[in-house]
Amino acid sequence: MNSSALVWTVIALALVAANLPFVSNRLFLVMSLSGQKSLAWRLLELVLLYLLVGAVAVGLEHSLGQVAPQGWEFYAVTGCLFLTLGFPGFVYRYLYKRS
Repeated sequence: MNSSALVWTVIALALVAANLPFVSNRLFLVMSLSGQKSLAWRLLELVLLYLLVGAVAVGLEHSLGQVAPQGWEFYAVTGCLFLTLGFPGFVYRYLYKRS
């Protein structure tokens, strides 16, 4: 698999992972809750899934060769990108009017 395909794989994984906390009422996709999940639990899941996708991305980068060192700017930009990718799930959960 070439590097371009790996980049698109990570972006697709991030898109799915960023929306998972908002479409599922299960805690960490495993534990069932008696009521609705609060926004705080959803944000915690979002942060943990960001870290998981980042770990997968570092693993894929390591399989291609040397892992490039990153500064805080990289994490700020990828965090904002992850939040942006999760916006459709947020809209579906909190802003979409169901009839």
